[in-house]
Amino acid sequence: MSAEPKGHRDHILVVIVENKSGVLARVASLFARRAFNIQSLAVAPTEDDHLSRITIVVDGESAPIEQVVNQLDKLINVVDIQDLQPGHAIERELMLVTVAVEPEHRDDIVEQLDRAGGKVMSVGTDSMMLSLVGDPDHIDTFENLLRPFGIIEIQRTGRVALANLDETIE
Repeated sequence: MSAEPKGHRDHILVVIVENKSGVLARVASLFARRAFNIQSLAVAPTEDDHLSRITIVVDGESAPIEQVVNQLDKLINVVDIQDLQPGHAIERELMLVTVAVEPEHRDDIVEQLDRAGGKVMSVGTDSMMLSLVGDPDHIDTFENLLRPFGIIEIQRTGRVALANLDETIE
């Protein structure tokens, strides 16, 4: 992974919304209308069936976060918004990947996967499907390790995040 330019940082916005039809489309269209690039988007119901948590990762340089938060706050179905600061949140991502692996190289892949904390999900005659959960840098590193073997198919969930328990994020 290349180093980020000085001053560059992703913003992780956690938006709690009413779990109703069309809310996600309204949130996403807010970003599209302003030409703000969403790098990652994850949505799921919360512990309350009436609410959903949307985790949005945006490039802080392309999107003035204060403006984004103000615009999100105007949407009627938005209940709460948090801008999770670096180092004040736990982030995770899931990667499922099918990689081309000749039988004589499988042990090497499995050893690397074990070190990374991943799991073998399926094995074919000349490929394997692997699963790995971790912080985004961990996932990037493992993905780069697999590239020389030949990635056949890959799916990454995008980041999910929660604020650290020992700190209050405003």
